Amino acid sequence: MTAPPRGPYIDASTSLPEITVKAAVLGALLSMVLGAANAYLGLFAGLTVSASIPAAVVSMAVLRLFRRSNILENNIVQTAASAGESLAAGIIFTVPALVILGAWQEFQYWDVTIVGALGGIIGVMFTIPLRRALVVESPLTFPEGVATAEVLITGDRGGAGVTYLAAAGAAGALFKLGASGLRVWSELFEWARFAGGSLVYVGVNLSPALVGVGFIVGLHVATLVFLGGVLNWWVAIPLVVASSGLPPGVESAADAAGVIWSTRTRYIGVGAMIIGGIWTLGKVRRSIVDGIRSGLEVYRRTRAGGVTTIPRTERDAPMPWVGAAVAASAVPLYVVFEAAVGSHAVALAMAGLMLVAGFLFSAVAGYMAGLVGSSNNPLSGVTIATVLSSALLLSLLGTGSAVGPAAAILIGAVVACAGAIAGDNLQDLKAGQIVGATPFRQQIMQVVGVCAASVVMAPVLTLLMTAYGIGVPTAAHPAPLAAPQATLMAAVAGGVFGGGLPWDMVGWGAALGAGIILLDVWLERRGAAFRTPVLAVAVGIYLPLELSTAIFLGGLVAFAAARTRARRRADPDAPDAQHGLLFAAGLITGEALVGILLAVPIVVAGRADVLSIFGTFDSALPGVVLLCLVMYLLFRAASGRAVRA
Repeated sequence: MTAPPRGPYIDASTSLPEITVKAAVLGALLSMVLGAANAYLGLFAGLTVSASIPAAVVSMAVLRLFRRSNILENNIVQTAASAGESLAAGIIFTVPALVILGAWQEFQYWDVTIVGALGGIIGVMFTIPLRRALVVESPLTFPEGVATAEVLITGDRGGAGVTYLAAAGAAGALFKLGASGLRVWSELFEWARFAGGSLVYVGVNLSPALVGVGFIVGLHVATLVFLGGVLNWWVAIPLVVASSGLPPGVESAADAAGVIWSTRTRYIGVGAMIIGGIWTLGKVRRSIVDGIRSGLEVYRRTRAGGVTTIPRTERDAPMPWVGAAVAASAVPLYVVFEAAVGSHAVALAMAGLMLVAGFLFSAVAGYMAGLVGSSNNPLSGVTIATVLSSALLLSLLGTGSAVGPAAAILIGAVVACAGAIAGDNLQDLKAGQIVGATPFRQQIMQVVGVCAASVVMAPVLTLLMTAYGIGVPTAAHPAPLAAPQATLMAAVAGGVFGGGLPWDMVGWGAALGAGIILLDVWLERRGAAFRTPVLAVAVGIYLPLELSTAIFLGGLVAFAAARTRARRRADPDAPDAQHGLLFAAGLITGEALVGILLAVPIVVAGRADVLSIFGTFDSALPGVVLLCLVMYLLFRAASGRAVRA
């Protein structure tokens, strides 16, 4: 596994300005802009682009215009700015489902703003006791947090590392432009065939950023994610085809595999996530309790005038503030819930369920972000689990089908915002740990970013619905924005009250998750080096196989490079030992920046193929060849050999 730099870049005894006026204003503005851009991309294509690295790059460019700026200011800007993208994901995955279900006729400004802002603030608050457990004491790599820190440090330090970062950034940017912008090759290589009453599927997403993520997390985690994909796409899907036949209306094997995954077998991953989340939370419960206890003790000693010995780089927001913020957030949300269901008792139950699920799934989302990064964090799986459990409990409370689905979606919306922000915040805190930031100040700016983005979400959604339509075709908008996750949430919430959900798949997933946990416990007792953390496998089960395969390829490159350096007996502390990490960070940076920039012409033209001036090409061969070249260059950088253009 690729290790992040040792020790903080800025020592704990050094105090630099972090929250400044220019940093706060720039962070809030970027949060709004990136949140709006990702809201459109998510509704249009079902994905959002991580904003931490693009925000860090923009911050460095802007703050250099001022006479005085520093790396911790840049880190504060990206901390606030990345909240916009994450909050957009939580909102667009859920809130449009209320319109699709017919519960809302329009996006109500205050309801959307309250759900987004307070759900995001709850996510920030819940990560405070999770920070020590998941960022400090856990072996989780948080690949995008490490990459963000590398970008910030390299920009601040300069030197040879800038060459690797810039070269890889250019490669990632050109790759994304060619595939997603100009469309001169397909972003996906896939091969599928019907075989003996079943089917076989192979796929890989031709993404340098995903290869970079796999390199950073290392072969162990990348293998577990890939094995999860294998269990779904090479075992579960063929078994479904063999036992139940093909879905109606599909002709190709690739389409059949995609339909079965989206409607049935991805729920195996949901079941495994639920069990894995509960188990993981139980494993880190002692660290969480210790974090809360130590936070309360520091606050008590400070109030009493005692001198604390907590280093600057370990100071979190005071625990009483955390409790007060969560309690204060729950009250307006209760009012929103009561207005939706018309029952004080049910609204109170919804508020309680929201807090419990919010903490559980904030921990799960944070853990998964530590495994595969924020961009590949299966937030929709966490949200499905929330909507499922909420709908079931509401049904048991006697809530009918008239308001039940909308009530479940509202709970899911708050938890989705909390989970999205939790994963993003922990990535930011990992970056902060590496550069030497103050966690307390990062947590403040995360709240600033959440609030800034939340005020523009409802107007953006209203604008997009008026211009394009969302989810449901109408006479005015026969081809609306697909809003795939929100459409799925509406189907799940309605399915609980009306029937039709694949409960057998959820059950099989829960059983599989329990089996993986037992295997991991057995391996731990034997002292095995290879372990099977359940959430890593669950992520792979839930994700499309092409994403897991690309991550696995990055892990293989990391392993091969480490073996090469070991054979050459290279010094692991030599300056060139980090060049592979810089190259991987550059791949993520370049692709993320172009992914954000491509949103501008797409939004203006209302067409995803607006830049395909040479026509659209379906062949993946150029992308395969170029990705192999990128992997070779990454290997050379990581094995201590110079990269020559």
